[in-house]
Amino acid sequence: METFGKPREFVKADGYICARQRAISSLNFDEVDRPIRDIVHGFARLPHCFTLQCCYGHFICDERQDYDSLKAMPAGYAGTVRYRIAYIAFCLENSKPGRKLRESLAAVAAIDPEFIQFGSAGWFWEQWPNSFALQVEPSVSSCEDEVLLASGEARYIQGLRDRFFVVLRILLQKELEHYGKDGQS
Repeated sequence: METFGKPREFVKADGYICARQRAISSLNFDEVDRPIRDIVHGFARLPHCFTLQCCYGHFICDERQDYDSLKAMPAGYAGTVRYRIAYIAFCLENSKPGRKLRESLAAVAAIDPEFIQFGSAGWFWEQWPNSFALQVEPSVSSCEDEVLLASGEARYIQGLRDRFFVVLRILLQKELEHYGKDGQS
């Protein structure tokens, strides 16, 4: 993300409930990458957060390939890969459950801190205070939306991206169990 930086501290922000309602009512699940629709849908059930944007991550190995392709890298591919980053950005309520979720999301980066970052993007924060993002890409490129990678590094990131979303599903399940199926504790 072009304005990605360190995670900011929570601030007092009026209008969270209205912003959440607007975001969820305008959410078109058909526009969410199919492999992560369940994650976005699940987080929408929690009252202390809402998803702002997300991307499953795309590995483009051929200039004729659709940039939104969900295909895995071809076996044996040894060329350069254009990687469009995997990420998910949330707005969190400045509440006890929101702050707890922030800590849980930040901990996801521990899977591999060189390739998974937790932070805040300036342009999200301007519109939605208390917004945070998790992204999967080399830390040296953490402010880029896409990056060129050697095939070996791209394969590693592809596997890491898959693990990242598994961990997010586990985290989400724990949140849903704690706050109940209707999002209430």
